[in-house]
Amino acid sequence: MIIDLSGRTAVVTGSTAGIGRATAEGLARAGAAVVVNGRTPERVERALNGMRHAIPGATLTGVAADLATAEGAEALIAAAPDADILVNNVGTAFLRDYKGVDDIAAIPDADWLGLFQLNVMSGVRASRHYLPRMVTKGWGRVVFVSSESAVNIPKEMLDYGMTKTAQLAISRGLAEAVAGTGVTVNAVLPGPTRSEILGDFMVKQAEANGITQEEAEQGFLAAMRPTTLIKRFATTEEVANMIVYACSEQAAATSGAALRVDGGVVRFVA
Repeated sequence: MIIDLSGRTAVVTGSTAGIGRATAEGLARAGAAVVVNGRTPERVERALNGMRHAIPGATLTGVAADLATAEGAEALIAAAPDADILVNNVGTAFLRDYKGVDDIAAIPDADWLGLFQLNVMSGVRASRHYLPRMVTKGWGRVVFVSSESAVNIPKEMLDYGMTKTAQLAISRGLAEAVAGTGVTVNAVLPGPTRSEILGDFMVKQAEANGITQEEAEQGFLAAMRPTTLIKRFATTEEVANMIVYACSEQAAATSGAALRVDGGVVRFVA
């Protein structure tokens, strides 16, 4: 299969590192003009420099904007008003130890609301701008990067799981709203991945316990995700491969789906 996105413009939110960076690179390699987004000009410029070195001739631009705010969304839209492909990737999580229900009760409103603004409303704001324009053109791809935590809710990150489940509702609802228009909307659900947040956390766990990162990851899987079938963390490139496919012409018959790249962690979803 050869995915050719020449002539298409893609906006990938939160694309200076991790899954977003790998997705931006994958789309650029497929020929799309890619808009890279991050919170600060320094992160954006560093990502652009790395991508230009890795993919000579790629058409890349950058927009520094904090998409946890309406003002940040407006800045992104002003800099990149049109897109054929939108990947709502930006997001974060608060990694916590869990000992009991008191830990859930202690999660402050600021954490719940902050995660909702970044993980959920960033995609809502971007989609309500770009999606109608895609419908007018008769072609478009929107992907929400959710998580297996949307259906396999982690009690230690209940606020994060809530936002990932919300993304599934939004992506399915939008897919139904644009049915028959040539525009598709899907969600991709990664499992444990060597992304910036979880990967860095594993590095710190390894250093604190005098073990290797791989040993730390295996300990995490055994304790937190014992149903994994691949018995390892996925790479960001493996997740990005699914996202790039969902953005392709070849994926025209796939819409309203929750596409799992979770390594088999989730046994069954009704």
